[in-house]
Amino acid sequence: MKELEQQYKTTLSDYMTDQTEKNLYIAQNFTRQLIRKNVSPEDVVSIHKNAIEQIFPDRINEMQSAYDFLIEVMVHYGMAHREHQSLLQKQAEFEIEMNIATNIQKTLLKTVVPQLSRVDIGMISIPIRKMNGDYVHFLHDREDYLSVAVTDVVGKGVPAALCMSMVKYGLETLEYAYKDPSYVLEVINRVIEKGVDDSMFVSMFYGCLDIQNCIFSYASAGHEPALHYNAKENKFYALEAKGLLLGVLPEFKYSYNEILLEEQDIVIIMTDGVTEFRAHDELNSRDVITSLIVKHKHLAAQELCSLLHKEIERIQGFKLSDDFSVVIIKK
Repeated sequence: MKELEQQYKTTLSDYMTDQTEKNLYIAQNFTRQLIRKNVSPEDVVSIHKNAIEQIFPDRINEMQSAYDFLIEVMVHYGMAHREHQSLLQKQAEFEIEMNIATNIQKTLLKTVVPQLSRVDIGMISIPIRKMNGDYVHFLHDREDYLSVAVTDVVGKGVPAALCMSMVKYGLETLEYAYKDPSYVLEVINRVIEKGVDDSMFVSMFYGCLDIQNCIFSYASAGHEPALHYNAKENKFYALEAKGLLLGVLPEFKYSYNEILLEEQDIVIIMTDGVTEFRAHDELNSRDVITSLIVKHKHLAAQELCSLLHKEIERIQGFKLSDDFSVVIIKK
């Protein structure tokens, strides 16, 4: 510390004698030594005061009280500054952990959209934060069956990602039982109820398309109703299916419904991030969605998904309020 005080005194004296840019630059660089030695702000003021006493011994009395006041202020400033730096370090560590968790989630929950000759499938899932609270999972048996689960966790961050991993594990263990939507929801419901905290619930829409017979069966666990565009009638129908959120009651029985899909029919499966226009209560989100689908029904399913996202993002001022996920199936 004595060496630092002597260096500071010399630097200050040189600057007071000859106030050049060079001497000021030397003084500015001196701060690096202070930081390396972990010298607090109040100690810097004290060093400066001592240097002034030695350089101008006849004038220090005039400024004694002002320096004492400044030291007191800097003591509290230094404490607050150190606390702030500690918080910044913790935040940086948290960011690193979140980045790792996000990459793990992307790897574990990676979704591949099936490429089938008789069915056109599009999907888009975009989180508003780093971790995605939505999950889309496809299962298919060659050209015979196509199943899709669209899931939304009530909760965000790492807990939601872990919950999604359990959902994916449950779906992948179903193997050939995935053709029965009600059975699928009952299995996943038991998995969620046993392995997830009571404060976390999951909604899911599960649909299975029998490609050969053009039958689409579906069930819902408290999820946003899907839409069916009947091309022959040029009309939309809501695919309503009653069922509790997953994880509420372990032995809850889910029912399923069926519809016939004909050529050019479209099924739109969404999370509530697609349908909730929180800043535009005057707009009917489903009217926006159905109008856009009718207008651009000639486009491929993936193009419709992207167009729908861009339009809803535009309506909400490019500030979506929730994770955005949509699956479109065109017969």
